[in-house]
Amino acid sequence: MDIATIIGVLFGSVILFAAIFLGGKGVLFLNLPSVLIVGGGVLATAFIRFSMAEVVGSMKVAANAFFVRPSTPQEIIREIVRLAHVARKNGLIVLEQQPIRDPFLRRAIMFCVDGHEAEFIEEVLKRDVSLTLERHEVGQNVFRGMGESAPAFGMIGTLVGLVQMLASMRDPAAIGPAMSVAVLTTLYGVVLAHLFFIPLADKLALRSQEEERSRRLIIGGVLGILKGLNPRVMEEFLETFLPPKQRKNRLYKGERSGA
Repeated sequence: MDIATIIGVLFGSVILFAAIFLGGKGVLFLNLPSVLIVGGGVLATAFIRFSMAEVVGSMKVAANAFFVRPSTPQEIIREIVRLAHVARKNGLIVLEQQPIRDPFLRRAIMFCVDGHEAEFIEEVLKRDVSLTLERHEVGQNVFRGMGESAPAFGMIGTLVGLVQMLASMRDPAAIGPAMSVAVLTTLYGVVLAHLFFIPLADKLALRSQEEERSRRLIIGGVLGILKGLNPRVMEEFLETFLPPKQRKNRLYKGERSGA
């Protein structure tokens, strides 16, 4: 579970609702026509710009931003080094019986156990990474598109409300509801865009970068196991994927004596 995403959404929502209720009656900010214009418009443009499968798939991808905690690079390195020790001592075939948490790492290890060549394994895994990044990019584009269209439909709702208000100038009782539609649709559009859709797209882009980095680390580690690298050398090599401050090996942190 990604605590940062949940904290951000909850904190932003609480601040918004607190400002609304502290400033007066919260019910004044509820308007069904405004909800229909913004919510319906955003969904309509999403289905126009993307396929049904892409829109539905983006919702599943968004759930990952909240509830799925990917393995950290440090956890992956520890697991690969553990597998390297096992393979060096007992052979590659024994790895089939080892518990492996990361699905991508498990798949890569099964290629090794099945006896495939290093070139084939590297090609297949890199292609998997590339296709995964393409799918993630579609999900990001869906939410960015919704973030772009939400304020636009807010402005459309404002124009609808102004038309209704101007048409009701002779009826003072109708001016208030029309003005409410005009103002609230803009509010709804801006809040949806900048508190939900655009931040979600940015978080998915960040997750995509993290997953790409982790999978490239796995590819390097699995090829090292296949070559029979010493586990200590393997760990030092894999730590080059980490920022210098997170590396355990002093040699790779630029901490040589006299440096």
